[in-house]
This record gives sequence, structure tokens and C-alpha cells, in this order.
Amino acid sequence: MTHQYSGFVGWGIAPSREDVMTNLVKICPVAELPVNLGVGALVKGQQVAVFKLQSGDIFAIGNFDPFSEANVLSRGLVGDLQGKKVVASPIYKHHYNLQTGECLEDSNVKIPAYDVIVQDEVVYIRA
Repeated sequence: MTHQYSGFVGWGIAPSREDVMTNLVKICPVAELPVNLGVGALVKGQQVAVFKLQSGDIFAIGNFDPFSEANVLSRGLVGDLQGKKVVASPIYKHHYNLQTGECLEDSNVKIPAYDVIVQDEVVYIRA
């Protein structure tokens, strides 16, 4: 069975296998993702930070922090701020919404947020 994660884990009608497998990059088995920690992945030449929360939700955002100009977001702390699931950059502590990539401290700043697909307990990112 296939489920699409767009930052929110929900149980709906699963997309067809053809739709799901278009433009997907395999990341790793779900079981290999640490809980409440990030991992970095190289997706089509771009660094991506992948997070699995305690709830089982899986998110993928760009790893580049525009404020520190470094690829460090996969090393940030995850949490909940203003009702949003976020990661705090380990350098200047800006918070990024894991679902949208928006910076909570500066609404003019947004990093890429990727659709995550889990199929047969393997994580894929639509890129």
C-alpha cells in the first residue's frame, strides 16, 4: 500500500503506482530514520534534510539555512512552535516549518519543502 505525505500524515485514497513513482528519489527504509533527529540526503544534486517525528510523520526540507549560509538544518532540533512542526537551525536558531519550509521569524524567507512518499516501508522524495 502507498501513502503520500505532504507534511501531514493522513489516510486517504492512495495514488496509483504510476503516479507515485514519477519523479521519486529513494532515500532509505523508514526503520533507518532516527526518531526526532534529521538525516541528510543528496537528491538530484541538492542537499535535503529528512526528519521522522515521534508521531511517525516524515518531512523533507532543504538542508541549506539561508541565514548561516550553511547546509546544517538536518542537525537542527525538531519541535512544535506556534502549533507548527518545526526544525530550529543549529546556528542562529531560526525555526522552519517542516510542512511548508517557511521561516517563522522572517516570513520573507522560505526553504524548499518536499513531498514525501512511503511505499513498502521505504521513504521516497518527489523531486
